[in-house]
Amino acid sequence: MTEETNGAPQQPLMKMQILAQFVRDMSFENVVAQKGLQSADVQPEMQVQVSLDARKRAQENQYEVITKFKVTSTNKATNAPLYLLEVDYGGIFHIEGIPEDQMHPFLLIECPRQLFPFVRRIVSDVTRDGGFPPFNLDMVDFVQLYRAELARRAEAQRPADAPVS
Repeated sequence: MTEETNGAPQQPLMKMQILAQFVRDMSFENVVAQKGLQSADVQPEMQVQVSLDARKRAQENQYEVITKFKVTSTNKATNAPLYLLEVDYGGIFHIEGIPEDQMHPFLLIECPRQLFPFVRRIVSDVTRDGGFPPFNLDMVDFVQLYRAELARRAEAQRPADAPVS
């Protein structure tokens, strides 16, 4: 429903509410504790992979967004694994007033931005509780992540014999 002010229609107001947040799946593997530390010279090197998923729920205006983080720590000197943390963190959102053509980017950019501080805290706590210094995730550029995924999909759909422009 749009409102009129001075005879000109206005865009409906955007409304977003986080109805729930949850850990859908989490795994922490402390390789050092399982195999024993081979060397006193440990220089951790971190690798973080992020992926996103979103789907419409049966309830009107409700969407589920899952952020997936995979944090791998290896010893820079030997390339031996130190730990592996995988966490799927989700949120259920009630969203109104977003045009249909803007819903996909909204779900995969704005919703993960809302969830990120909570995922960062979980990763920090789990790595600390796992016997390592707490790992604080760097900010994720969800706009760049979204654009990269669109480019990857476009490339995957391009025929193999099509010229690259």
